[in-house]
Amino acid sequence: MNRSLLITIIGAVLLIAACLMPWMRIEDPAITISGVDTAGTRYGKPALTHFILVGLILLCSFIPRVWAKRVNLLFAALNLAWGIRNFGVITRCEGGVCPEKLLGIYLLLLACIVLMITALFPNEPKIKTGDLNID
Repeated sequence: MNRSLLITIIGAVLLIAACLMPWMRIEDPAITISGVDTAGTRYGKPALTHFILVGLILLCSFIPRVWAKRVNLLFAALNLAWGIRNFGVITRCEGGVCPEKLLGIYLLLLACIVLMITALFPNEPKIKTGDLNID
């Protein structure tokens, strides 16, 4: 197993753990929100999109083809965009009540950035000299 794939797996595990951790705390109605438990709000379950994208990122990381590395870049960019959206939308102040950002939302953003970096610099499949068609 190469270093890029190992870092991708660590980033995926970190992202899943961050989705299960508390993201923010609202003091007024005493609500703690995580990626899978947003009871008392209208945010839905933002972690489900992360789970799907991380599964696709891991799948594309294990396929040793150039097209898979390119598709992996798309999924990693979507994952990073969804993470930035969660950081901006879910933790914003509403109605004069500003939530307290907890460790989970910061780890989520860090894991999304790690997955994007590993998608930008994948371990490319080796090209055999017999495969080159130089005329």
